Amino acid sequence: MSETDAERIAEWHERAYERAKAELGSGVAMDYLDHTLVIPPGVFPPSGTMLGERVLAEVRRADRVLDMGTGSGVHAILAASVAEDVVAVDINPTALDAARFNAILNGVQDRIQVFESDLFEHVEGRFDLIVFDPPFRWFAPRDLLEAAMTDENYAAMTGFFAAARDYLNDEARMIINFGSSGDLAYLESLIDAQGFTRAVVDERRLTRDDWTVDYVVFRVTM
Repeated sequence: MSETDAERIAEWHERAYERAKAELGSGVAMDYLDHTLVIPPGVFPPSGTMLGERVLAEVRRADRVLDMGTGSGVHAILAASVAEDVVAVDINPTALDAARFNAILNGVQDRIQVFESDLFEHVEGRFDLIVFDPPFRWFAPRDLLEAAMTDENYAAMTGFFAAARDYLNDEARMIINFGSSGDLAYLESLIDAQGFTRAVVDERRLTRDDWTVDYVVFRVTM
């Protein structure tokens, strides 16, 4: 990535971060793909429906599913609308409380285990489907809300791909969301370096703040 692009992304991120804080305020309730979510301060709300739609298209009833970095719990809840064995993890305690509440709100609490884990630290067993919506930017976060948007030096994303193979069944799939407001080429290099196969299964373009960003969902397999 060029220095000019990196500077532009940093400026764009600052505006996006301030906008997210202002829009969240003391918390919001929202409808998302026929589900109701309550998003407290410090938890980033789902942005767009592309990843959620892909989760619904991909998940199967017999799948064991892991939602890595669950946030509000939205993708775990969508997965649990089909599958009966879903694990949702995060490092943000506010997000974990939100995910548990939203699971109850949507009637799938019996299908979802929600617990704290730094990546795979407390995760056990193997999965048929992993959903991962990593932070797009590589900056150091200033608070819990920004930690959903930034991953300092992409340490978490790098660690995820280094360890993921040990938690995948032979025919497993991963659904990964990313955008060009981050270092998309680096994400692709992490996938390729671990010997995974990637395919773009959805992509959309959004223009905001006079800047066009491409959002991509990868289907990653062994």
